[in-house]
Amino acid sequence: MREIDRDEVRRLMDDGAHIVETLGREQWEEEHLPGAISIPLRRLEDEHEQLDPSKPVVVYCWDSA
Repeated sequence: MREIDRDEVRRLMDDGAHIVETLGREQWEEEHLPGAISIPLRRLEDEHEQLDPSKPVVVYCWDSA
């Protein structure tokens, strides 16, 4: 796992990467990146099978920094 900048997120999205928001459904419904799916962090291990393993995955959450 590594951190990436906004430009790389855009490039990965353009290339068809999975975009995963790890906050709860309520926060996801309030605001998320276009095309993102919601998988809360505590369920990521159990629900990762819905992701295509041949595509990159960008996992993000809210950061107050």
